[in-house]
Amino acid sequence: MSERHEGEIGLIYPFAEHPAGPRPQEGEALEVRPGVFWLRMPIPIPGLNFINLWLLRDNDGWALVDTGLLTPKIQQIWEGIFDKYLQGRPITRLICTHFHPDHLGLAGWLQQRWDAPLWMTLGEWSFGRMLELEALPEVPEADIQFYRRAGFSEAAIDEMRSRGFGNFKRHVSPIPRSYTRIVEGDHIRINDTDWQVIVGRGHSPEHACLYSPSLNILISGDQVLPRISPHIGVYPGEPDARSLTLYLRSLDKFVDLPADVLVLPAHGDAFTGLPARIAYLKRHHRERLDALMLALEKPHTVMDTLPLLFKRDISGHLQLATGEALAHLHHLIGEGLIERRLNAAGVYEYQRADIAMAAQ
Repeated sequence: MSERHEGEIGLIYPFAEHPAGPRPQEGEALEVRPGVFWLRMPIPIPGLNFINLWLLRDNDGWALVDTGLLTPKIQQIWEGIFDKYLQGRPITRLICTHFHPDHLGLAGWLQQRWDAPLWMTLGEWSFGRMLELEALPEVPEADIQFYRRAGFSEAAIDEMRSRGFGNFKRHVSPIPRSYTRIVEGDHIRINDTDWQVIVGRGHSPEHACLYSPSLNILISGDQVLPRISPHIGVYPGEPDARSLTLYLRSLDKFVDLPADVLVLPAHGDAFTGLPARIAYLKRHHRERLDALMLALEKPHTVMDTLPLLFKRDISGHLQLATGEALAHLHHLIGEGLIERRLNAAGVYEYQRADIAMAAQ
């Protein structure tokens, strides 16, 4: 058995010894509970490679949780799934956990294909629609200013400009103009099974997870993952967001679920051991925050903090890394532990509040 990462201690992967393999192969579906099927679709995102989607028997049809990215290959795989597994029954509804393209990307195509309504929270549907409609040929100057204040070099700014501002739209089929809203605490009835909506925050505005007490299953989307921590970032649209604060608070919503609940994540393998995973995620972020507090005895820009938070090469993911760093810094600002000020170069510097006050 390969050595487990610290964050996997206490986790069990119940399908590791499954006769069909630990996970479904491309174009195949693995039944994890009666009427609940696990699908995997390839995504061209380094480090992720696949997204898990969930097909739920829905009386005379099928409900689908998340859709996959807009690519011809995934559309082709879906056509094979339709032929092999739907058994002549239609897709009755599309439930998307959140707006990210690997989850929402094919919602428009699938809705047109099956005349199936889209179910989402307001925050996720509206954010996705906004990004789709906001596509521009050039990066707005307000965004450039945001990253300059974070300490981006002019070379990094030029590279960002070269990518344009319409990337989201290129990865989604037209997002349906109407939807069915789901909210915290809703109970969605699917094939005589109740699924409770639990809303997580921080990774995205209003991320919907689905919990079935009778099946003892949690479809966790990106809110809780077994091998990686979800991306928690701050971006120009909400430049002072406290995303990490929201994320850590929302983790508490899951602590009262059964310890042996089967977690079906969007990335990685189905697992049990949710309490251990939540404890690790909290500890992981606490360690990062502690490292920042130690370093911020002296002023640091966001760029200065990146080596403290990331031990791997982030050169190709500078915006994502910056967003993560800002989420941690903003959490500390919100707790009153550090302060932020613009330096002479127009770049934000961060320092422990007690030291900054003593120096004034």
